[in-house]
Amino acid sequence: MTANGWLQIGVFFAAIAAVTAPLGRFMTRVFNRERTPLDPILRPIECVIYQVTGVDETHEMRWTEYAAAMVVFSGVSMLVLYLLQRVQQWLPFNPQHFGAVTPDLAFNTAASFTTNTNWQAYSGESTMSYLTQMAGLAYHNFVSAAVGVALAIAFIRGIARREQDAIGNFWVDTVRCLLWILLPFCVAGTVLLVSQGVVQNLRPYDVVTTIEGNPQVIAQGPVASQEIIKEWGTNGGGFFNANSAHPFENPTPLTNFIEMFAIFAISAGLTWTLGDMTGSRAHGWAVWAAMASLFLVGVTTVYWAEARGNPMLTAAGADQTASAATPGGNMEGKEVRFGIANSALFATVTTAASCGAVNSMHDSFTPLGGLVPLVNIMLGEVIFGGVGAGLYGILVFIVLSVFIAGLMVGRTPEYLGKKIQAFDVQMAMLVVLVFPLTILVLTGISVLAPSFGLSSVTNAGPHGLSEVLYAFTSGTGNNGSAFAGLNANTRWYNATIGVATLIGRFLMIVPMLAIAGSLGRKKRVPPSSGTFPVTTPLFSAVLVSVIVIVGALTFFPVLSLGPIVEHLLMNQGKVF
Repeated sequence: MTANGWLQIGVFFAAIAAVTAPLGRFMTRVFNRERTPLDPILRPIECVIYQVTGVDETHEMRWTEYAAAMVVFSGVSMLVLYLLQRVQQWLPFNPQHFGAVTPDLAFNTAASFTTNTNWQAYSGESTMSYLTQMAGLAYHNFVSAAVGVALAIAFIRGIARREQDAIGNFWVDTVRCLLWILLPFCVAGTVLLVSQGVVQNLRPYDVVTTIEGNPQVIAQGPVASQEIIKEWGTNGGGFFNANSAHPFENPTPLTNFIEMFAIFAISAGLTWTLGDMTGSRAHGWAVWAAMASLFLVGVTTVYWAEARGNPMLTAAGADQTASAATPGGNMEGKEVRFGIANSALFATVTTAASCGAVNSMHDSFTPLGGLVPLVNIMLGEVIFGGVGAGLYGILVFIVLSVFIAGLMVGRTPEYLGKKIQAFDVQMAMLVVLVFPLTILVLTGISVLAPSFGLSSVTNAGPHGLSEVLYAFTSGTGNNGSAFAGLNANTRWYNATIGVATLIGRFLMIVPMLAIAGSLGRKKRVPPSSGTFPVTTPLFSAVLVSVIVIVGALTFFPVLSLGPIVEHLLMNQGKVF
């Protein structure tokens, strides 16, 4: 670890802290339908959209109607993307003449992009046409992100409102997120990325001759426009198989910083929006502090593990110390232009959020370095988390935290003046239980099935288990990154990971909306001497403890069989 590396991490963290309040304030104004500087341009467009689609923007929905609208919209969008992949060979903007995507892969991809997961069991530059990339995948990058933010806002309204059934209008929230939050920033971000060398064109691939005299295909396409929304909307995925490690997606240290910043910006801002809309900005900052502390612990662990290197290589005579001539540490699977610090930071950021974009290969990290990205997802990706998803995910943990605090003092738990009752806790526990159950059951079946599960694993022993575990954790957690040693483009993994993404999205959302509807109908009671304050460092500490304890109780046994035992074997000089 170097002072320069820590400086880069510190600058990134400071930038996220600085953007939290202004972006959060802007989102409050957007979703409260207050005037913003963009209104003269965007408000007329919004009105036309409602007129064409027949949406009544004054209509408020109960949580059941809100959930139904979300499910129907997502289902139709998923079907359209599936069909687009299946017929892309007959459609325009396909200069490489790619054929139809196979049914199982098309299902996996449609489910993945609809759920904001963007798990890719294919190589983008050799599978998807330009039209599929733009009209299919990039479209879902926008709408799946907008749906996540809309759901978070609906939850906030449930907390803020008193004795009301309605929590907003799904169509209005989604449209306003698209027009005010996602599109303007992505237009500016696209231009900025293009200025740094990120490719943006519709040309056929070039074929050049290498120095050895062999032909080489140079893939290209509309990359910058997809790159910015995959980060700003915490979608992940990539135009190229190498993702953000590819120089056409992420060519410079500045683009690397921009992409990491984009991953965290909206999610950090939503904590301020939570505090603003509920009338307790101190609570919003307390939630932000809990997220930030988990993030700092994670990035410190990854940076230390990767900078320390592999003791087996040191024993073999390799020099892994940092110097003016060598970066030191474990550089396997990392781009030299980013180094260990920015690779560790990017890996922590992308898995703390439900993004999944990568600028290095997580499969090549040391066991403890790879453990942190895995644990980040297992904790529910609430460490800032995906746009919207991170906030409503941590709100579920807040419900559990205040419930536990209430039990400790022998009083009915309260959250910002709303009593937390049995129904709220039951819905929160449903979310907490469905997530690990899906991961562990599918992982268990896969590692016990040689014909269709283990046959895709290229590494034996604990690392092979980690690869399968990471795949189902990433799918269920709607992250999309992977330990690359697993060949997931098979019927079994395409089907099961596709189903896992749907479970991880919709079986989490429906109980969450039920909690929002329940809270919205409740009266607000004044605080008393027995009320557990949710604006203090103690609350942040309790919230962090609940998140970590829930994760430890559910996943520690399988982690001890995977990355933990692999770390112990590595230190003993043993490898499978």
